[in-house]
Amino acid sequence: MQIRLKALSVHLLTATGAVFSMLAMLAAADGMWSLMFFWLIVALVVDGVDGPLARRYKVKENWPLYDGVLMDLIIDFLTYVFIPAFALFKSGLLPGWTGWFAIIAITYGSILYFSDARMKTRDNSFAGFPACWNMLVLVLFALKPNFWLILLIVTILTVAMFTNVKFIHPVRTERWRAISLPMAAAWVAFASWAILVDFHPASWANWGLVITSLWLMCAGALQQLTERR
Repeated sequence: MQIRLKALSVHLLTATGAVFSMLAMLAAADGMWSLMFFWLIVALVVDGVDGPLARRYKVKENWPLYDGVLMDLIIDFLTYVFIPAFALFKSGLLPGWTGWFAIIAITYGSILYFSDARMKTRDNSFAGFPACWNMLVLVLFALKPNFWLILLIVTILTVAMFTNVKFIHPVRTERWRAISLPMAAAWVAFASWAILVDFHPASWANWGLVITSLWLMCAGALQQLTERR
């Protein structure tokens, strides 16, 4: 009985992501971007924790009434795709038609990617960019690059969702996990720092975000290049 209650508690933890996504959306509707990203970071942390707990307590066996995978995908689409795309559009980082192009590309491409049965590789990485727009948009808010560069990055990553380029899962990809997991934790720390200073352009958090983001984005491709045949 105790293991079943633990399995249920994991489902209930996962479900809190829906609440955090609503809080993030309410903040975004009022243009409170730092608060929005705070709730998205909280949802990201929950998403990083509930997976290992679900495997540990074997939720599919011990509480099969709820589909944890489906629940996770619904919440991920809200927090990884829908709300960040809304923020990118409403923030003014992409003026005119560029904002419309970006949100259509992000949402349309991401829903196709989320439903692709081939999105996971044999080593528990992702085949193609895993639609982590929440992380990308936060970095864009911190750095505020030229809108043409933003548009280029969005376009490249949208296309990358439909390639075989590998992107690591910091928790589940075993190779180089001793580096990737601390990098992911550092990204969360730098993101939190950037939020606390309201994305001040001179914050050292920006450098940390760039370095950790580059590792998380490129580690999978580097693994592919160095895999033994």
